[in-house]
Amino acid sequence: MEAQLVLPKSLPALYTSPAQDLAISLNNSMISPSATAPNLGVTMDNQLSFSSHVTNVTRSCQFLLYNIRRILPFLSTQATQVLVQSLVISRLDYCNSLLAGLPLNAICPLQMIQSADAPLVFNLPKFSHTTPLLRSLHWLTVAAHIRFKTLMLAYTAKNGPAPSYLKALVTPHTAPRSLRSTSTARLVPPSLREKGRYTSRLFSVLAPRRWNGLPLGIRTAESLTVFKRQLKTYLFLKYLH
Repeated sequence: MEAQLVLPKSLPALYTSPAQDLAISLNNSMISPSATAPNLGVTMDNQLSFSSHVTNVTRSCQFLLYNIRRILPFLSTQATQVLVQSLVISRLDYCNSLLAGLPLNAICPLQMIQSADAPLVFNLPKFSHTTPLLRSLHWLTVAAHIRFKTLMLAYTAKNGPAPSYLKALVTPHTAPRSLRSTSTARLVPPSLREKGRYTSRLFSVLAPRRWNGLPLGIRTAESLTVFKRQLKTYLFLKYLH
């Protein structure tokens, strides 16, 4: 039994694109690639749009919210909050850094889930205004929490203890001579000559841009714990002020 990899004639034999469909001929049968595949709880798709992942997370969260709502009369506000955070919010946050750089309309279903969570905690109508509730719960919006995760990774990549493959993606800025700017703790921004459809979603591109946009006091935080606390406060004020 011999497997044969069939490449499109328009591509060289030694070059393939991640978005290019490949077919395998196995025992006179053609095996077509799947458009999606699960990987550690994340549904990956061949375009890296994560639309299937967002759909799956949204569906599972809706089911959980439905079940929590059924037992709501027997729960206190504190118990409801614990259930929502442990069962629903944790699913929204899981591996959410993979969604960095996606347009807001792509993650809108996840934000709608969070917007349904907050009124549920306080046993309010489903379409209540959520911003004051998010402030009360001290929950970051979905977009803000994705940015939070990206910047946390940037901090560990710059200062440790991130793995070497992640550290290689960011470069601390160093001035050619001793200047005040040497203490600004910036990262080298991405080259403007780098082009490509998904360039803006690369960690090596997103991390320096978002990192350099932080206030100096946050960029120079003395520890990961201090950075985490200051960053959450900054994003909380920025997105929910």
